[in-house]
Amino acid sequence: MQLAQVVGTVVATQKSQRLDGLKMLILRPFGLDGKLGSGYLVALDSVGAGPGEVVLYCTGSSARQTEATKDRPADAVIMAIVDTVEVGGDVKYQKGNKGAST
Repeated sequence: MQLAQVVGTVVATQKSQRLDGLKMLILRPFGLDGKLGSGYLVALDSVGAGPGEVVLYCTGSSARQTEATKDRPADAVIMAIVDTVEVGGDVKYQKGNKGAST
């Protein structure tokens, strides 16, 4: 599992029927230092995440292990919305405060 911030959405009116009912969100991963990375990825949302939220996601075959993505063509899935990230007693992210980068 990895941490990322939701930075956007993808809308596709023409897509595989296997993706119907799943929201696609653009994620920007970040490290435990709280700094946003330079890359982006698109993940299927299985938990109702929204813009600006910090989430846990996984990729590869693990992305097809949630109830929402079982047997669907998924390479990345959001599995949790994060409330707090704490490393060595130092809070790096707290939901409701400023974004992922600190």
